Amino acid sequence: MSADIGLTPNVEITAEARPGAGFVLKAWAWIWPKALAILLVLSVWQVVVWSGWRPTYVLPSPAETLQTLWQMLGTERFWSALQTTLLRAVMGFALALVIGTAIGVLVARITPLRLAVGSLITGLQTMPSIAWFPFAILLFGLNEQAILFVVVLGAAPSIANGVISGIDNIPPSFMRLGHVLGAGTVSLYRNIALPAAMPGYVAGLTQGWAFAWRSLMAGELLVIIAEKPSLGASLEFARQFSKAPLLLATMLVILILGMLVDGLFSSFARRMRGRRGLTVT
Repeated sequence: MSADIGLTPNVEITAEARPGAGFVLKAWAWIWPKALAILLVLSVWQVVVWSGWRPTYVLPSPAETLQTLWQMLGTERFWSALQTTLLRAVMGFALALVIGTAIGVLVARITPLRLAVGSLITGLQTMPSIAWFPFAILLFGLNEQAILFVVVLGAAPSIANGVISGIDNIPPSFMRLGHVLGAGTVSLYRNIALPAAMPGYVAGLTQGWAFAWRSLMAGELLVIIAEKPSLGASLEFARQFSKAPLLLATMLVILILGMLVDGLFSSFARRMRGRRGLTVT
């Protein structure tokens, strides 16, 4: 009996006894699948290079590309290009957020408006953003306004459809309860409709960001402004001068940035579902 009592404290080691254990386990659970995916991609990439399918000056090895990426990080031009691209992304997505949310609420609220433009929003969402650039250049010229115009057109329809879908899936009892409690139209949508529609809204935001990011990259490839470097302009520069390692390194940066922002949206969506009791433990 005494031996059992002596062993008990050593057996019952909980997360509370190690405050950092829970964070380390969560971080490891988040990191290892992504690290494994990156390792698989790099392995396949290296095998293709070894196969001689394309010469190395066209398809460089992962090691050469990562070395170029490391050199890029030490240049002032890269950070200036990154700042320009991120600023455009934030501005374009913010405008799309305001416009898409307002349109979504109006279309969901006003039945004749939905009948008139509901299918148009979906049509705009499916239209390739690259198709808007000739018109944008004609309207604004080769400048920032042309890029922002296409970014907004790429993201706003997805956000509007997210709002509409979220409001359509609100239980009717919520709205009736709001009316019974005396909520006006503005209060009803601010305090009941939009919070209840948040899952669909966040899904629309995530999709809107993806369209905005794609539109921005297409815009920076086509609309290159002098003395204003960007990631898209770096891609075009690397293509024109056949700098394959620089091209692939820049593509890796664009990919990582997109994944990081998508991860932020996914984390917010998980927390929101958890607060609503929709997450399975």
